Formats: sequence, C-alpha cells, structure tokens
Amino acid sequence: MEEIMIRLKELLFPSIVDVAVLSLDVSIEAVQVDAEGTANGATCPACGVWSNRVHGSYLRFPADVPSAGRSVVLQLRVRRFTCENSKCARRTFVEQILGLTRRHGQRTERLRATLAAVGLALAGRAGARLCSVLGFSVSRSTVLRLVDALPEPEVPAPRVVGVDEYATRKGRHDGTVLVDVETRRPVDLLPDREASSLAA
Repeated sequence: MEEIMIRLKELLFPSIVDVAVLSLDVSIEAVQVDAEGTANGATCPACGVWSNRVHGSYLRFPADVPSAGRSVVLQLRVRRFTCENSKCARRTFVEQILGLTRRHGQRTERLRATLAAVGLALAGRAGARLCSVLGFSVSRSTVLRLVDALPEPEVPAPRVVGVDEYATRKGRHDGTVLVDVETRRPVDLLPDREASSLAA
C-alpha cells in the first residue's frame, strides 16, 4: 500500500518534495486527494528563524488543475509552527509547501501558472471562456489579476539603440523614444528632446 501511495505522489505532485499522498478517491465527477506536508520544519516568514515546534494543524482546500476531465479536490493538511525567536512579532506561522501553496493562496501554484499562461495568450474574456472549456471556471478579472501579478521579464541591455521623436499631443508636447534596433522594442520614453536627457 505504501508503494502505491509513493507512486500516486510521483504522479500527482512530480516536482514537489515535501508532500505525501494519504488517500485518493475517484468518482465520475471528481478526484479527491488527501495529502499532508512532510517537512521537518519551516522558516518563519517574518524573522527567518527555523522552527520544528508544531503548534497545530488544519485543512486547506486549494483548487488544482483538472485530471482527465474530472475536477480535483485537494484536501491538504498543513501545520502551524511556533516561532522559536522570542523577539519575533509572529507567535505562530503556517508552513507553505514549495511549488504547491503560497500564503493566502486559494489555488495551487500549477493552477496559477496555467491561468496566467492562458491570460497572457488570450487576455481576460477569451481566457475565461477557454478556462471553462478546460474545466476550471474563473472570471476574466481573475485571469487579468493573475497576469498582472507576474514579475516583469528580464530584458537584456540593448547593444544598438535607435533614437526618434514622438508627440503625446500633436504640436504641444514632444519627447524622445529609445528603441532596441535588434529586437525592435521600445527601451525608454524621455520626456523632452534635450541632448542632456538623451546622454543621461
């Protein structure tokens, strides 16, 4: 039986280390997965001190990606640890399973990533329609909010820069635009046409 649970863990959570599958119940409409965190302890998010003193535990129900057309109900038992630092403002804190949960998150990290990818490709309204076809119902505002929460991509420093003028209002306000010639993407907008601004 233990070997089956290990295989289920590898199937359901392939890249997540500190989680164990306790049971699995499959019906026509849904898959219920009971799981728990298995780390020896956790780091306090406020002061960064490691703790393994368990204060208690409770169940979380983060939404997850569907499996074979069935919705996945994840019942995850997480522990609340007592902070070992007596000077820390937080007395207790909840463990976060890397790659699966985040603080105050109602979705697993892979569902967040999927929704953000759909949002990047299709934006709000069309993204929400595709998500309902894929089996998870979200609003267009949620899709856009997840896209907005993504970090800015790392842009390499341009090697060749083109300089041109632009006007926000015709004949009233002119500025300077810098463009990466190789990628043809804007690098910066300068508020005026002065040589000193361009040099800086």
